[in-house]
Amino acid sequence: MTDLPKLFGEGQRALIKIGGMSCSDCEHHIKTALKEAGVNEIEASWKKGEARFTWTAGISDSALKDAVQAAGYHPGEVSVQEHISNQELQENTPVRSVKTEKKTEMTYDKESHADYDLIIIGAGSAAFAGAIKASEAGYHVAMVEKGTIGGTCVNIGCIPSKALLRAGEAYWQNGHHPIEGISTSTGSIDLGAVVAQKDTLVADLRKAKYTDLIADYGFEVIQGAARFTDPRTIEVNGDSISAKVFIIATGASPAIPPIPGLSDTDYLTSTTALDLKDIPDRLAVIGANAIGLELGQFFQHVGSSVTFIDIADRIAPFEEPEVSAVLSQVITGQGGSVYVGAQVLKVNQAKDHIDIYISVAGKQVVIPADKILVATGRRPNTEELDLVSAGIETGATGAIAVDSQLRTTNDRVFAAGDVTGAPQFVYVSAYEGALAVDNALLGAGREIDLRGLPRVTFTLPQIASAGITESQARKSGRDIVVSVLPLSAVPRALVNHDTAGLVKLVADAATRQLLGASIISENAGEIIQSAVLAIRHNITVDELAGTFYPYLTMAESIKLAAQSFDRDVSKLSCCAA
Repeated sequence: MTDLPKLFGEGQRALIKIGGMSCSDCEHHIKTALKEAGVNEIEASWKKGEARFTWTAGISDSALKDAVQAAGYHPGEVSVQEHISNQELQENTPVRSVKTEKKTEMTYDKESHADYDLIIIGAGSAAFAGAIKASEAGYHVAMVEKGTIGGTCVNIGCIPSKALLRAGEAYWQNGHHPIEGISTSTGSIDLGAVVAQKDTLVADLRKAKYTDLIADYGFEVIQGAARFTDPRTIEVNGDSISAKVFIIATGASPAIPPIPGLSDTDYLTSTTALDLKDIPDRLAVIGANAIGLELGQFFQHVGSSVTFIDIADRIAPFEEPEVSAVLSQVITGQGGSVYVGAQVLKVNQAKDHIDIYISVAGKQVVIPADKILVATGRRPNTEELDLVSAGIETGATGAIAVDSQLRTTNDRVFAAGDVTGAPQFVYVSAYEGALAVDNALLGAGREIDLRGLPRVTFTLPQIASAGITESQARKSGRDIVVSVLPLSAVPRALVNHDTAGLVKLVADAATRQLLGASIISENAGEIIQSAVLAIRHNITVDELAGTFYPYLTMAESIKLAAQSFDRDVSKLSCCAA
């Protein structure tokens, strides 16, 4: 039986969720549409995806939805607002609504009742991207978080680490610039002041980019640890809460290897290293991938004697070998030590230092240090969720198993971001959080597409890559061509008096389409974006070679590398096409 339109009492304050608004002009269109439908005192918010108004006698909810639809937007739930004060109206504060009807657009609408349309477990980038998208579409959303709002990136990842790296670069370059005739020097460094400035930045961005958005979009946050009690229900703080669909976005935490004696030391992780107030004289970094290299080089720049240790046969082991070689030369040239192909046998806490015993090239070496930074990867946060009760399978590392649409083995539960074992970048997590909502609530059937995914390691110089490496291409059986351009062939690098670096391009031999790009240079993270677009849109290296790139920029290195497939660019004049 079709539901009858609902009529509410004259003068009651109400709210309608609206999807599709994206600016203040949208607010104007919605106000006009609702006014023409016959209601009064209308307030619209495109950020929250809603409009509030006062009912007029005889106006039905279906009439309002038809008006919103006719204006080109997506009407959602209509609800009565109870006991709203004038102050709350002025502040436009979200007030929990009383549901008056069941949503008809829900993909999973077989349950007669659920507390929420969507519950997201976690409060980082994947969670917020999903919550914003679902709220904009008019769904009733709750987010459950046991710790600090904002997740890894803003609190203990991208933002704080890059703030420290920038400080370290400034300090190092002030005393090591290559320009003749200019004399500079560095004094002492107050690491506590640097960390305090970092903490202020983190707090400001957490508020602006996370906590303030909760009110802007009107979803709810439940503080506490969540665990599944059955496939459709979680328990938080002793309360059972149900949802039509769930998204798990609990992220990952530093993984600590079972090295004998390590637990007896006051070792650092990527989290605790960000709050260190004193510079260690000697730092040993176990793990020389992105996190270990970034933080290790930061401490090297501010005065530590740093030793990098990795079990792989080179540092930055997932990058092109030419890139790894350049960075190794830079690190050792700046006074650091590198041990690769090294197995850590044990750690011993002595009276005033730590000894790290490693096996390398068949020999045992003892490395003394004052601090150890463990940077051997991250493990998905799934242990406390009781996923078995929900029928959700995980892999050996605890990562949640998902299909190409991010659906778990429980078809009412999706997962996004680091908890799935996806590439651990904040932009991947946000992308997956939004995609999970598209599939879980909107029935979009979208599949993950990470073609041309960029990655950046913020060392000095930076490393940036996109697409596949030469080794990956050859293992796939493809016939390829490769170009390696040293920075000594790039005019901007010559002007900078800094030619430590290169650009490497991998292309399909038959089609000449770009398959992969790797850069180690100043601003490599900015330069890589042209390669990302080329890979995603099947652009050839010939098209890149014929594209305008501004002269005396590092970005021009992409054009020169593309030209070098067929020409000796050292024999060309400036800007030669």
